[in-house]
Amino acid sequence: MPSSVNVFGEPESYDHFIYEKESQNKVGELRVKPSSILWKPKGAHKYFSAPLDDFIEWMKDKKTVAK
Repeated sequence: MPSSVNVFGEPESYDHFIYEKESQNKVGELRVKPSSILWKPKGAHKYFSAPLDDFIEWMKDKKTVAK
C-alpha cells in the first residue's frame, strides 16, 4: 500500500454526552476546548461557557470541595 500524503487534523474540541447511569436518560453535553469548558443541559440549544482559567480557579477553590 502506498504511503499517504494526507493526515487527519486534530479536533478543535472534545464532546462528551452525559447520561444517568440507571435510566440512560441524557443529562447534557460537555464540550472541552483548549481555552474553555462548555456545558449544554438536555434540551438546550446553546452552551454555557467558562474560560478555562476561570474553571481552573473554581476547581482549586477550597469552597468547591473538589478533590
